[in-house]
Amino acid sequence: MQRVLVTAGASGIGLAIVRRFLDAGHRVHVADVDSGALAAVCGELEVTGSCVDVGSSEDVARLAEQAKAALCGIDVLVNNAGIGGANAFIEDLSDEQWDSLLRVNVTGAFYVTRAFVPLMKAQGAGVIINISTTSVATGLPRRSPYVASKAALEALTRNLARELGPFNIRCNAIRPGSIENERGRALLRARAEREGITYEEALKRRLEFISMRSRILPEEIGDMAVFLASDGARHVSGQIISVCGNVEWEG
Repeated sequence: MQRVLVTAGASGIGLAIVRRFLDAGHRVHVADVDSGALAAVCGELEVTGSCVDVGSSEDVARLAEQAKAALCGIDVLVNNAGIGGANAFIEDLSDEQWDSLLRVNVTGAFYVTRAFVPLMKAQGAGVIINISTTSVATGLPRRSPYVASKAALEALTRNLARELGPFNIRCNAIRPGSIENERGRALLRARAEREGITYEEALKRRLEFISMRSRILPEEIGDMAVFLASDGARHVSGQIISVCGNVEWEG
């Protein structure tokens, strides 16, 4: 049984990851900035939780103490917290729009990882899983801060794999593709409105540039996270693994 921390674990992909780790018999601590969603998850599932903003070093310090107390240690850290940010051309982005996104998506992962690595080093083992995006590979106009933040997260992943490997700590990243959940549907609705087409046409255009012509269930990201944390992946580190049906392009 592993002790697992999932950030932004009260909804979306994060919640699917939480459920998959629970299904596999592990103990989970959920961190989320949404106190209402966190309370609902803690009431429904057998998990503990902390309401935190990962972009705050003070909040993360509190998270570290609460998670360590709840789990009596940690074996697996899933850095899932992230925001999509503005949809705008680069010349129209404000300083705050850029800074706030990187604070959560990159600095947040740094804060959380920094807080738990000493414990992993002390026990001689650990797994870090960062959640990225296929947009790093394809590019995505009007979403430069988001794509840049995830590219930075992938660079951090590879560097941590090298730095922490001698301590038996593995670090990998997962690139989710086009996800079939409420956020994914909202993105398609926004595209349909932007282009003056139906939701069905927006979905058809999206699938045309996915080799397997399929969307990804959030649970599939959870399955990959559970595998990467398992003994079956004990020598998998420094890898960026897509679960996307082979996304060729997006717009």
